[in-house]
Amino acid sequence: MSKKCELTGKIPMRGHNVSHANNKTNRRFLPNLKKVKFRSELLKRNLTLTVSNAGMRCVDKKGTFDRFLKSVKNKDISPRLKKLKKSLLIKSPFIKKDTKTSSSKTA
Repeated sequence: MSKKCELTGKIPMRGHNVSHANNKTNRRFLPNLKKVKFRSELLKRNLTLTVSNAGMRCVDKKGTFDRFLKSVKNKDISPRLKKLKKSLLIKSPFIKKDTKTSSSKTA
């Protein structure tokens, strides 16, 4: 099992344990990962993902899993979620359009 968050891309970091005598030994700082079930309303299915606490907070901030998936960058998410995002954007009823180009100019 990979120690990587599927939503945010967080991976283990490297560092040192430093003793009182200033001896340094290598160690890993692991992300706080949990298995969480998410519900996609547009796709009408449940997903079980390995997610960090930071990933959970991002989803909570956006409101729903579908909104989060639409707004996240493709470089951060897992390949499995990239396919899901693509199908989600196809099924999405509303696509944001640029309002600046459609507004008329006033002189």
